[in-house]
Amino acid sequence: VDAAFPRSARGALKLARVVVAFAAFVCFVASRSHEAYAALAVMETVVTLLFFLLYLLKLDKKLSWLFWPLADIFNSVIAALFLLIVSLFAVIIKTNHGTLAGGVLGLVLLALCVVDAVVLSQKISISRPRERNAPAK
Repeated sequence: VDAAFPRSARGALKLARVVVAFAAFVCFVASRSHEAYAALAVMETVVTLLFFLLYLLKLDKKLSWLFWPLADIFNSVIAALFLLIVSLFAVIIKTNHGTLAGGVLGLVLLALCVVDAVVLSQKISISRPRERNAPAK
């Protein structure tokens, strides 16, 4: 277990994304808005929580068959695109105050997804040499 991860910037961003996505889900469900709004919010909550657990339990080091930071960036960008569309619909339509609150929380979540993608992309460097497993001859 990586006890320092929840206190890091990436860990705090993941936790903030989980909390805001869950709050948006609660707003959408409580307001009885369209199921697509709630589905996107709960899906974002679960996927972000899984990435948080992946880094917390250091499974990204054990499951090395996938470059997890790149998959995380891809998830953040795709989630941001979906959140942009769904949250704008929720804010524009605003059938009630719960839908409006969920849409605003979705836009906050969109900003957190973009920040998370930027922070992760700064950690990845293509020009930096990778560590070698075998010593050079």
